[in-house]
Amino acid sequence: MPIKFILTDGQEAECKQAIALLENIKTSAVLADKGYDTNELREWLKGQGIKAVIPPKSNRKEAIDCDYWHYKERHAVECLFGKLKHYRRIATRYEKKAMCTWGCYHFPRRFYG
Repeated sequence: MPIKFILTDGQEAECKQAIALLENIKTSAVLADKGYDTNELREWLKGQGIKAVIPPKSNRKEAIDCDYWHYKERHAVECLFGKLKHYRRIATRYEKKAMCTWGCYHFPRRFYG
């Protein structure tokens, strides 16, 4: 179930919003894909005492370990995106204005069942 989301421009990197999304959320670990492998996010997570379960990008100069056993739990996020793609209006971003798009992302409880 999504907890928070931020609507951004289509060409903006998602990792720039990661810290804003994670603020005020109590968690012991953050599972994210390689797109979120930034030094800034890793340092922020470390400062908050949160385990970063993020695989390193292939062009990273220093090697960083990733708990791949824990990372396998990320499939739940991918299942949510799979469900969203069934809703054509969301998948193809028909809405031109942010206010209209925002309404598409507030799902009823029955969506998660």
